Amino acid sequence: MNGHADSLLTAALDAAARGWHVFPLRAGSKIPALHGHRGCPRTGPCRDGHRGWEQRATTDPDRICAAWSIRPFNIGVATGPSGLVVVDLDVPKAAGETAPDGWNQAGITDGADVFAAVCTDLGHPVPWDTLTVRTPSGGTHLYFAAPAGIELRNTEGTTGTGLGWKVDTRAHGGYVVGPGSTTPAGIYRLIEDTTVAPLPNWLTTRLTPPPPPVPATAAPTPGSTRLPAYVDAAVRGECDHVTAAQPGNHGKTLFAAAVVLGGLVGAGALPLAQAENALHTAAAHMITGKCTCTDREVRRTITNGLRAGTTRPRTLPTTGQAQSALWGGGAAA
Repeated sequence: MNGHADSLLTAALDAAARGWHVFPLRAGSKIPALHGHRGCPRTGPCRDGHRGWEQRATTDPDRICAAWSIRPFNIGVATGPSGLVVVDLDVPKAAGETAPDGWNQAGITDGADVFAAVCTDLGHPVPWDTLTVRTPSGGTHLYFAAPAGIELRNTEGTTGTGLGWKVDTRAHGGYVVGPGSTTPAGIYRLIEDTTVAPLPNWLTTRLTPPPPPVPATAAPTPGSTRLPAYVDAAVRGECDHVTAAQPGNHGKTLFAAAVVLGGLVGAGALPLAQAENALHTAAAHMITGKCTCTDREVRRTITNGLRAGTTRPRTLPTTGQAQSALWGGGAAA
């Protein structure tokens, strides 16, 4: 083996020593070197059914040495089996590429800026203090330990539970190119060789997909405006907070209100569309006033807040508790 091949083998073994499950990527590429489902020979490891790169990723030094002795493969790190969640902060690929509507704010030029803005909007420090890899394009991979008992999946940009423009995450079903790998653009470099920090709880909540929709029989009649008194009071209270929000606190206030109402949506006490409409109406001044908020940004904040709230459904009070709350509580005379 030559020096380049030796360095890749060493990097693969180092990754495995950290407990990361690795598999070969094509030399100089990000593409798995293992066969796909259509080309599966149904022999060897696949004799009982196709085994893809996630199933065949390993920490076994002997298997790693055998594979990397064939050619200088790049290193794929299967995030799910490795117990990792990797936040991928990308940079614009083309000259002149700018953030789309909703993210075209001052100071936002790439995924790192978007991630910092998301953290700030939600009132949390940016979790930079973890193992970090710099990609050849200038992007950043932040490695976190996955939460126990929760199977997070991959996210892409703003889709689903995604965090935003140029921000992806890799968890179960995903992989990242490991440090030491090379492409024509350069090398994946470990720039912060420190302990892999646990994924922050708030980020776990943010990335957790919402539960399945509540069956129609458990929810209020779709389109109905009649709500239980305590739910109606909660909607009016949160909308009052949104209406009174001052510039500079619009995003944080709107998101917090959406999370609260999302808890009622998740509990089946409030129709999703009714929550969305109420919050959007209350936030109208953010769009029409002196603030630079856009309608798309407001709707995205509402959607993200409601989604986060539905992952933590409110425990609904019994009839007696609801009446007590409505009439001020206290013991009966």
